Amino acid sequence: MARWDGMGRIGGYGAALAMTPYLVIKISWVVGALFGLLPTGGDATLAEWVVLNGATVVMAGVGIALALALVRPWGMRIPGPPLALAAWVGAGFLVSVLPFAVVGSLLGSDDAEPDGAADGPAATDPGGDAGATLPAWEAGLIQAGFVGMGLGLALALPGYLRRRWPTAFAGRLGDGPGRSSVRWAIRSAIAAGAVPGAVWLYWAAGGTAGLAHPDRRDTAWYLLTALGAWWALAAVAAGWAVAAGRPAGTPRWVPLALGWLGSGSLFAWSGWKLPLTLYVALARPDDTVPPEHPAVAVALYGVAITAGAGLLRALVDAARPRDRPPG
Repeated sequence: MARWDGMGRIGGYGAALAMTPYLVIKISWVVGALFGLLPTGGDATLAEWVVLNGATVVMAGVGIALALALVRPWGMRIPGPPLALAAWVGAGFLVSVLPFAVVGSLLGSDDAEPDGAADGPAATDPGGDAGATLPAWEAGLIQAGFVGMGLGLALALPGYLRRRWPTAFAGRLGDGPGRSSVRWAIRSAIAAGAVPGAVWLYWAAGGTAGLAHPDRRDTAWYLLTALGAWWALAAVAAGWAVAAGRPAGTPRWVPLALGWLGSGSLFAWSGWKLPLTLYVALARPDDTVPPEHPAVAVALYGVAITAGAGLLRALVDAARPRDRPPG
C-alpha cells in the first residue's frame, strides 16, 4: 500500500502541475479575445471561441482540483461517489488517449494531430483550437499538459481507489459465491458497448459503410478510431468478466481497471463529441467536414454514452462485496 501511495502522490501533484500551463493559456485566450488583444481561431466567432475555450478552462480547473483531491487528506473527506464519478470522467478523457499521444509523438507528423471537432471518437484537446495556428512552444505546453495529466491520473487513481474501497480490488475472479449468470441489465450494457466498438473497429480496418466522406480520413482519424474501438471492446470484456466471475483466478483489479477506463472513455468522449457533431451537422462550417455520416455518428455517440454509464453501473454493482457477515 505504501508503494501505491508514494506513486499516487507523485502522480497527483505531477498531474496538477502539468495541467496548470494549459489552464493559464486557455484563460489568456478567453481574456485576450474578449478585450480584442488576441484573434479568435480560424473562422470561429467571438462567442464560439469564448464558449469553447471557457468550457475547457472549467474542465482544466476541475482536473487540477481532482488531481489534488486524489492525494491530499481532504480528498478522503469528500463524498466518495461524486469524486469517483469525476475521476471516472477525467480518466476517460485523458488516460484513454495516452497511446495516441505516444504514437503521435513517435510519428512526428501533422497527420498524427486531431483535426476537427467531430473527427473520430476522441481528440487530444477537448476544446479544440477552432483552426488556430499555435506557436510551437504553446502547442508543446498544451500537449505536455494532457500527457502529464493522463499519466498523473493513471498513477494517482489506483492508490486513491484502493484506500477508499480496498475490498473492491481484493481477491480474484471467482472467489466467493459469485453469480451464476450475467444479469439482463449487465448484458444490455455489454451489448450496447459492443455496437460502437464493432463499428469503430470496422472503420479502423478500412470499412466505408456509414462514412459520408471517406476521403477525409487521415492517420490521426485511423489511430483515434482504432483506440476508441479498443477501449469500447475492453470495457465490454471487462464488464462481462467481473459480472460473471470468469476467467476464474484472474486478479480482480485487472478487469476493474480496464472496465473503469473503457467505460469512462465511452461516456466522456462520446458525451463531448455528441453536441459537437450535432453542431457541425446543423451549422455546416466550411472548414470542418468529418468522414462519418452525421446521423451515424450521432447514433453511435448516443449508444456509447448509454453503454458507458451502464457498464460503470455493472462494474460497481459486481465489485460490491457479496459476503455478508452474520447478524
